[in-house]
Amino acid sequence: MFTVQNQEIDQIVQMVHQFVEKEVEPLAQQIEDEDRIPDSLVQQVKELGLFGMSIPEEYGGIGLGMVGKTAVLEQLGRTHNGFVSLISAHTGIGSTGLVRLGSPYLKEKYLPALASGEKIACFALSEPGAGSDATNLATKAEKKGDKWILNGSKHFITNAPVADVFTVFAVTDKDKGAKGITAFLIEKDFPGFTVGKKDKKMGLKGSYTAQLLFDQCEVPEENVIGEVGLGYVAALTILSEGRIGLAARAVGSCDKLIELSAKYANERIQFGKPIAKNQAIQWMLADMATETEAARTLTLKAAHLVDQGKKVVKESSMAKLYASEVFNRVADKAVQIHGGMGYVADYPVERYYRDARITKIYEGTNEIQRLIIARDILKDYM
Repeated sequence: MFTVQNQEIDQIVQMVHQFVEKEVEPLAQQIEDEDRIPDSLVQQVKELGLFGMSIPEEYGGIGLGMVGKTAVLEQLGRTHNGFVSLISAHTGIGSTGLVRLGSPYLKEKYLPALASGEKIACFALSEPGAGSDATNLATKAEKKGDKWILNGSKHFITNAPVADVFTVFAVTDKDKGAKGITAFLIEKDFPGFTVGKKDKKMGLKGSYTAQLLFDQCEVPEENVIGEVGLGYVAALTILSEGRIGLAARAVGSCDKLIELSAKYANERIQFGKPIAKNQAIQWMLADMATETEAARTLTLKAAHLVDQGKKVVKESSMAKLYASEVFNRVADKAVQIHGGMGYVADYPVERYYRDARITKIYEGTNEIQRLIIARDILKDYM
């Protein structure tokens, strides 16, 4: 039911698969060692149009629906997660709000440059006191004349050090709670806006996060995304699609880990035979493959519902929750199959093991996903 069958999508997926295998994978260890994505790879991403995969064709993008985008992100998930994060943060939460809710003026002004990769986008919601509780924002915006004046800060913002445009959420009416939050599109050179230093992280090398600081930051009134006071609704829309994309990336990484583990199990000789002959190894591979297929199906179902125009808050949370936890379990089993070699940085499973951990935290912790799912279920039976 959810298989990607469109011929054009299949061609794009094959193109991305070849790009990943021939161009990205040979440089994966270099990205890890240098904590930097080579400019040559970024240029190839631009030439392939991947920065515009979900931006409508009228603005220079490929215009993929959510199912097509999910298929592409699966392929990208098969390689270095830091590299993939640069692209997915841009095409997902970074630009989704503009595509879905932006005014014609904002779309005309920003989407062509985002589609070409000339400009990089990011999403800024989290704050020191507002992570899982996204309604507890301290960043405020006050209307003065034809401008909004922002004051406050954001942290752990993916792509911040390399981004040109930022979807930023701020409180415009503190008395209205979630209905008093507004989304703004901010350029890196707006007066009063500063990007902090890069964070040092456990994994996702080459993908940068940083703090954002707003000190009397001036934003033109036409740079409101959607309507004033509907920023929290915008955030939910953006995050729902972002969580499906994150799930797809996790599934792709699981596919790669299964491939690496099966090959290693066939090659590694212990007690005079390949360890693949041992039932313990076979069972681990079976569990890895079964859970990955279940995560893939859950993710594609949520993507299919998006393309049908349906609300997917619960389904996207299910996909993100399950796929991220499967990714962590698969990575753990991959390290176990590789034994001591799985703990050595010369083998990529060590990198995947570290990179998997963040997927249970960002774009909404898995504890929050469970609350969202349970809330939706309980509401149906009130």
